[in-house]
Amino acid sequence: MGPCRLRASRGAGVHWHNSRMSNNSLSGSADRDGSDAVRPAAGYAGDISPQTAYDWWRKGDGVLVDIRTSAEMEWVGFVPGAPHVAWKQWPGMALNPDFDEALRLAVPPGKKALLLCRSGIRSIAAAKRATELGYDAYNILEGFEGDPDADGHRNRAAGWRARGLPWRQN
Repeated sequence: MGPCRLRASRGAGVHWHNSRMSNNSLSGSADRDGSDAVRPAAGYAGDISPQTAYDWWRKGDGVLVDIRTSAEMEWVGFVPGAPHVAWKQWPGMALNPDFDEALRLAVPPGKKALLLCRSGIRSIAAAKRATELGYDAYNILEGFEGDPDADGHRNRAAGWRARGLPWRQN
């Protein structure tokens, strides 16, 4: 975890941008159910909570990879220090043809790939692909924004941001 983030841009390789970690308050070290358990999943290492992903990342056990589009990161926010390797590209949401190469640059061999999308759905497909590439890949449940609440708003009940984990907005 450092003061830079990796960005895979449309049709290109990866780029590093400086950003500083915020001092947002962190939620407790336990997940909602009081554990840091991995939920079994077909085709990849499993599903983990945002807090577990953050704990593993801080300890150096894995690399937190933001797989959202560049537009999502610019408009909604990002996790300082997390490499950005888009799974799909905006507009059109076509698969990123550079995903495999960019993931290899972002996650060293032997490190867990901790994959973060908006709500924990796209990161399932990305975790399956990362597993095919030889990674111990995990989907981060709830994603960056979580599911919408009863009023259709995200970031209120679940997700990286709602749980008080570090993030910034441009």
